[in-house]
Order: sequence, then structure tokens, then C-alpha cells
Amino acid sequence: MSKPIVEAMADVRSHLADVIDRARREETPTITTRRGKQETVVLDVEGYQRSRRIVEDAEEAWLNRLADEAEAEGAQGSVSLEEMTALLRTDQG
Repeated sequence: MSKPIVEAMADVRSHLADVIDRARREETPTITTRRGKQETVVLDVEGYQRSRRIVEDAEEAWLNRLADEAEAEGAQGSVSLEEMTALLRTDQG
């Protein structure tokens, strides 16, 4: 993927077909601005799908890491029901 081109929305409107062709053929995204503020990105579908997969994979890895950490923390400090019953009985006795 090439470095994005930044263009004002007003300019993009006048040659939108060219912007879309550039995104598709050259894999060059265009960042559109309005009043100097970045608003949108025009990129080809394959680039979009690739980005989505990367984000989804990163989210899944992060959630799996959190689940593994929670499981490890729970296993380290956990006691069985029998152990808890014995502890409660000793405290009361």
C-alpha cells in the first residue's frame, strides 16, 4: 500500500472516479479533509478487508490474553469447596 494522498473534499468531488481508480489500481488511499480536518479515507476493498482482518486478529489475541491472565489469576488464588468448608469449620471451632 502506498503512502496516502491528502485532499480536500471539494477537490475530491471534482475527480472522484480518479480517486477510486487510484485506490483500486495503485493501492493508494486518499484521506479527505473538510475545513482542514481529516474526515474519511478512500481505499480499495481488498485494503479495507485486510485492515479489518488485522484489527479483528489483534482484538481476538488481546481477548485471549486477557482470558488467559484471568484464568491464571483465578487458579493461583482458588480453593476447592472442600478446602473452604474445612477452613470455615476450623475458624468456627
